[in-house]
Amino acid sequence: MIKPSLISLIHKSTVIQRWNDHIRPFTGFTEIDKQAHKTFYAFALAKCQEDCGGEIDYGKLIDGIVFEFLHRIILTDIKPPIYYKLIDSMGDGINLWVEKELEPSIKDIKGNFAEKFHKYYFDKDYSKTEKNIIKFAHYLATKWEFDIIYPMNIGMYNIEKTKNEVDSSLSRCEWFEGKKAIYQNPGIFEFLNLIGQLRFQQRWTATARIPQTTVMGHTLVVAILSYLFTLEIDGCSKRCENNFFGGLFHDLPEVLTRDIISPVKSGVEGLDEIIKNIEDSHMKEIIYPLIPSNWVSQLEYYTMEEFESKILIDNKLEIVSSEEIDQMYNIDKFSPYDGKIIRVCDHMSAFLEAHLSVQNGIQSQSLLKAIETLYDKYKSTVISGVDFGLYFEFFKG
Repeated sequence: MIKPSLISLIHKSTVIQRWNDHIRPFTGFTEIDKQAHKTFYAFALAKCQEDCGGEIDYGKLIDGIVFEFLHRIILTDIKPPIYYKLIDSMGDGINLWVEKELEPSIKDIKGNFAEKFHKYYFDKDYSKTEKNIIKFAHYLATKWEFDIIYPMNIGMYNIEKTKNEVDSSLSRCEWFEGKKAIYQNPGIFEFLNLIGQLRFQQRWTATARIPQTTVMGHTLVVAILSYLFTLEIDGCSKRCENNFFGGLFHDLPEVLTRDIISPVKSGVEGLDEIIKNIEDSHMKEIIYPLIPSNWVSQLEYYTMEEFESKILIDNKLEIVSSEEIDQMYNIDKFSPYDGKIIRVCDHMSAFLEAHLSVQNGIQSQSLLKAIETLYDKYKSTVISGVDFGLYFEFFKG
């Protein structure tokens, strides 16, 4: 099973602050926010590479995103210039140490996860295209952050040197077709800038919490958990890809409507459906015109009926159960998608956000009620053979 220690480690990234020796916005600048935004950039770059005729192994791309995220958490908040000097001078030693630190938490993950982690860092020819995409996505997300904080820090020691380093990092990335293509389509950058606003949308807006988390960071937590549990049930390649990106994009409409808290949605009969209709309308009017038309059907698959398990048969969507996918449709050609698993991971993330805040001393009634409500909802939940209740039981303590 997926180790609870790994789930706890993923949530550690919510407290790692970025640019913490600079003046910066109060929210949206944690490591989880950066890694999530980087993942959206990587998705767009991969799609651009495909549009140019290139081939992408999405399994390797997702693995690389998760591997680099875990790697960064272990090394916490080492300043980038120091981090890169350490990697350049003794990268294999550092990577080996990180691997040993992670080994107890990742050794039992299915899909040869631990073996792939080792190969990713020690085989220079492994996953070269996907590594280039992730590297460039990293620098684009860093550039997006720096462009925000730069005006606040003019006159600060070495700020111009940092600016030059950030700007030059983009040009140093190895050339690939997707890199060229993304610059030729300004709408994609507008799309990614709009997504960036999720970094400033706080979750649980009516409740004080420590640590505070954003919608952006939450999307990556849900994506990674959904992916890991899909590996656990021996999901086919397309199922793993869909569940990861479905988790990543499940809250995309909230960039247009903001995070409407669950008690409001459920408190008035019919309101949830009205909100969903507004979200779908805004996606069509605002989001989809920014991206290439051939991307739209994929985003619709991730954001419409996002918590239903479903397949495609002759490009026609059919709602099924995850157990039916296990038995008949766990094959790439059916593009299986486990919305029910994504929903559990969505609520598991919320449960842990509330749990961590209570552990940190915020004992509000709304948090305690959320913990009890979510625990009661999922304590007996089994999907595709995974007993999710065990995780809620473990963290509830």
